[in-house]
Amino acid sequence: MAEGKPKNQSGVWSTVKPFANGGASGMLATCVIQPIDMIKVRIQLGQGSAVQVTKNMIANEGFGSLYKGLSAGLLRQATYTTARLGSFRVLTNKAIEANDGKPLPLLQKAAIGLTAGAIGASVGSPADLALIRMQADATLPAAQRRNYKNAFHALYRIVADEGVLALWKGAGPTVVRAMALNMGMLASYDQSVELFRDSLGFGEVSTVLGASAVSGFFASACSLPFDYVKTQIQKMQPDATGKYPYTGSLDCAMKTLKSGGPFKFYTGFPVYCVRIAPHVMMTWIFLNQIQKFEKSIGL
Repeated sequence: MAEGKPKNQSGVWSTVKPFANGGASGMLATCVIQPIDMIKVRIQLGQGSAVQVTKNMIANEGFGSLYKGLSAGLLRQATYTTARLGSFRVLTNKAIEANDGKPLPLLQKAAIGLTAGAIGASVGSPADLALIRMQADATLPAAQRRNYKNAFHALYRIVADEGVLALWKGAGPTVVRAMALNMGMLASYDQSVELFRDSLGFGEVSTVLGASAVSGFFASACSLPFDYVKTQIQKMQPDATGKYPYTGSLDCAMKTLKSGGPFKFYTGFPVYCVRIAPHVMMTWIFLNQIQKFEKSIGL
């Protein structure tokens, strides 16, 4: 009986490990990227350029304003990234077992990435809503501000004021975008690691940095068309007769394709890539360091 107990614990840890590591790496990346994300939200709300926004925020609200909504950002990573990276690794390991230990083809990795993205976005949607509201709150007139104290207070208020289902408000487009982003991010990382390490003979540091950069690029490239359509739907205004330019996401996509061609969906790609890629890269780098540390202490 005494010998069975450590095996049991080892089995539990091996199941929990990819989820714990994924969540921790995402949270550490958020601590680094949060000021950039905060400035990005203010730019989207029309408060000026990156330099203007940064100067105004520090002058008017103090340096701490760059980390406004950090608790919600960390909660989002603790749910969304824990679920997506954990489920991706678990599903990948199961698929490799079924494939007799051989590396998976890219198409299968992409399918697993889509699935992991859907799982992560579904779990993380409430925290994502809280994060967006907390970041935008300071831009509202004083009378309209919600004045959330932290992420948990935001979630409590949303449920109390709007009902439980309000936590998943706008979850449909978010899930679709997350599926595309994670298909690009997760599948390309594993594929790049195999290429750099096994085929090109790169060292560990070069492999992680190179694969992280490729992953950030493909996460951006796969998700921008969905983000573009989502933005067009959110900002559309009715004409003089009260008619909206698009009846929905699919109608918007088809009309955009017809009028501007496929490259129209990639309007603003460099800026979008600068938003998305750094967090993706930092997540992979932190994950690699966490795994190295665990290995050094025998976990």
